[in-house]
Amino acid sequence: MASTMYEHFLEIAFEAELNTREDPELLEIAPEICNEHPDTRDAAITELRSMIFDRGECEPLRTDDEYLLRFLRARDFIIPRAHKLLVRYCEFREQCSHLYQDVDLWGLVKAGEAYEGCMYDRPDVGRLSIMRFGKWDPSEYPVEDLVRLGIVMFEIGIRQPKLQVFGGTVLVDLEGLTLRQVSALTPSIAYQIVNIMGVSTPSKLNACHIINYNWLLNTFFFVFKKFIPQRAWDKIHFHGNDLKSLHKHLDPACLPPRYGGTCRSHVSARKWLQKIKKYRDEHFDKEMKQLGFVIKE
Repeated sequence: MASTMYEHFLEIAFEAELNTREDPELLEIAPEICNEHPDTRDAAITELRSMIFDRGECEPLRTDDEYLLRFLRARDFIIPRAHKLLVRYCEFREQCSHLYQDVDLWGLVKAGEAYEGCMYDRPDVGRLSIMRFGKWDPSEYPVEDLVRLGIVMFEIGIRQPKLQVFGGTVLVDLEGLTLRQVSALTPSIAYQIVNIMGVSTPSKLNACHIINYNWLLNTFFFVFKKFIPQRAWDKIHFHGNDLKSLHKHLDPACLPPRYGGTCRSHVSARKWLQKIKKYRDEHFDKEMKQLGFVIKE
């Protein structure tokens, strides 16, 4: 019975996963979370659009209100910062076009066990995404596909106004990490991962928690260190194997039982992508194709 109720909950959650409509309740709390005010929002969008055309520093895929709003929300409606983020996003897509262009979207399901998400979004945490590098088998698929799936999870998730406002939290679980996996994390791959975690994407990283690491942590983290902006360091927390330390920062209600939590609305990215395929519509397909992904039936 409990299993049936859980599956029913997930079906309802996935139907809502592709909802891009504005929620009146969300707009009520947006001023506090990201400085978004109904009486000035349109003017901010117009100013950002004018800045894009006047400066000519990038050629975004879109300049409609819905799209530009993502960048404003990610930078608390500070227009110059939103513009700078948009420029970085365009530059990243150009530099790393191989991560998007002609990539089979549904084919990335093979990398789905390395990621997990808790579909329990709330203002203080946003969406909790769990990265489990130890689950990745380098002999099954290249590390680039791991990065591609991370991009897909971001690009699909950021379509939701709720996640644009709430942002997200990342839990990096290094249990089972081996030297073979670490050796595949080149500086180029580290650069890509850091950029999709909020440096060059229209999203807010609320915090990053790193747990279950061993002696390989220094090697693992050394590769990433030089790409992490100085302002982001206060958002990174190391907990070792101490779940009590993790719980001081993250409410157990947001965590799956594996980490001493009570949240059961957590799914692997494999299942998440399969459900996205089931519930998507023509508008979704159009947006993903515009990004460069291949949508096969």
